Amino acid sequence: MSRFSSKLKCSLLTLLLYLVLYPYSSQGTGSDSDLYQHNPPYDEVIKRYRDLANGSPYAKLIPYGETDGGQTIHLFVITKTGVFNPGRLHELGKLVLLINNGIHPGEPDGINASLLVAENLLADNGRALPEHVAICIIPVLNIEGAMERGCCSRVNQNGPAEYGFRGNSQYLDLNRDFIKGDSQNTISFIKIFRQWDPEVFIDTHVSDGADYQYTMTLIASQHDKLYSTQGEYMDKTLRPELFKKMKEQNSEMGPYVETFKWDLPPDSGIIAFLETPRYTTGYTTLFNTFGFIAESHMLKPFAERVYATELLLNALIEICDQNFSEIIEIRSIARKENEFRKEFTFNWKLDTTQSEKIIFKGYEHGYKTSKVTGLERLFYDREKPFSRKIVYYNNYIPQDTISSPLYYLIPQAWKKAIQIMHINGIRMIRVDQDSSTSAEVYYIKDYATVSQPYEGHYLHYDTEVAKQREEVKVNKGDYLVPVFQEASRYVIETLEPKSVDSYFNWGFFDQILQQKEWFSAYAFEEIAENILSEDSTLSASYEKMKQTDEAFAKSSFSQLYYIYKNSKYFEKGFKRYPVCRIGYLSDALK
Repeated sequence: MSRFSSKLKCSLLTLLLYLVLYPYSSQGTGSDSDLYQHNPPYDEVIKRYRDLANGSPYAKLIPYGETDGGQTIHLFVITKTGVFNPGRLHELGKLVLLINNGIHPGEPDGINASLLVAENLLADNGRALPEHVAICIIPVLNIEGAMERGCCSRVNQNGPAEYGFRGNSQYLDLNRDFIKGDSQNTISFIKIFRQWDPEVFIDTHVSDGADYQYTMTLIASQHDKLYSTQGEYMDKTLRPELFKKMKEQNSEMGPYVETFKWDLPPDSGIIAFLETPRYTTGYTTLFNTFGFIAESHMLKPFAERVYATELLLNALIEICDQNFSEIIEIRSIARKENEFRKEFTFNWKLDTTQSEKIIFKGYEHGYKTSKVTGLERLFYDREKPFSRKIVYYNNYIPQDTISSPLYYLIPQAWKKAIQIMHINGIRMIRVDQDSSTSAEVYYIKDYATVSQPYEGHYLHYDTEVAKQREEVKVNKGDYLVPVFQEASRYVIETLEPKSVDSYFNWGFFDQILQQKEWFSAYAFEEIAENILSEDSTLSASYEKMKQTDEAFAKSSFSQLYYIYKNSKYFEKGFKRYPVCRIGYLSDALK
């Protein structure tokens, strides 16, 4: 074959590939069309970012700490100012947008889409750069998971041929780690997040679950738990504007599909996903950051998913650029409200009394006999698409409300809690001398615990407490945590033991749940007799227990333990939550 024929053949092949891929690059993105076809290995991803940074004054690749497996987490920053100091960018009035990718590397769409966005923004000497937005991209958070490449861990996902794995090198799901902070990957994220202090955050994923027509669905931080000022802006302006822009780009988006039961179809009604603080956007919400999760649909072809993610990121950048001053101002107002908040609400529950009807584009479903199990199975018929109104529940109500103290006191012995507070940049005051003070003390009345480990912990839930005022000893070296600070919601959600993702529920204080001292029954008999003779109130309650509880009446140990537990001999620290509440913010603001 002649050299000319070879060139012609290559040209024709290039043209064919262009025509095939044109629908995914017609918006001025996707100069590297291979990103629509395969997910690059991690080293290639970082090389491409490094090349972009080396070739532009508007971009910088910054190393940020290590992962559990010793890899370096990077942050790629794009800004038209050429300034790469977060404090200075905020001083200049720039909105900071943080994009996180690869927390689940088996869901790689955002890894590719972010590269496409970065390459497009920096093309032509930054011609397309936004004026008012600094864009921060974490290329891959779970690096070791990205390196564990394979074809098959996402059994229902339609491509690419190779991708990473959900667990990190500790086999942790990082998107459950944002309060407990077990992984160095998470610690690196927290450092990035707290230093760059983004106004807006988005985490990229691929969904599981039901089938429907949308390539992209979206989770927005639940507006009720953002509180009034910020929540209203999210619900009425920011979230609707994103949906509008995606529709204008012929990539109509739906709300994330979660049904009341996992095997119900969407037309049975869908509910807004509640991201508690263990998740990325639940965590970022505690610092008044507007949070989003992109969820492209697992059954759509990889190229379509990457393109939809790319469109969403571009739409978010455009909205942030157009509305930068408003977003910054609303977040600032919300922060000030939380700094002076007298009451905090937490533990949110779906409000089933409120709903709305939304147009949803799905597929008709049915049931037939499974060829595998011989039992009834659900199926979706893609030959029968529909567009109809379904019920959408998008409101949550708080289950708990507390009056804010002025301070929480954390004894220095509880180093895990103190360490995580430090990492999160929480303002704390180290006590410089021994003293004592009146404080509100919690006792754990009841709690439930999962039967199997959950992300390395036996997670508690349904925690109930009793409280009483006591004189507590404060030692030199203990820590006072002021609630009066911009991170007040983080302080409340982690230190109030009833909160769903509190330090207590994650097992930071499990030592208090084990009784340390006991009694020998034969030796305690005479002591118990003296206790009852000297305490008429206890004696009366003891006799009532014997009369009303048959099992109690038949158990000598239960009876002796009842007396022991209600005597001066019983240990004071059993189930006594070590973090105390001191003073009341409501009193200070009168």
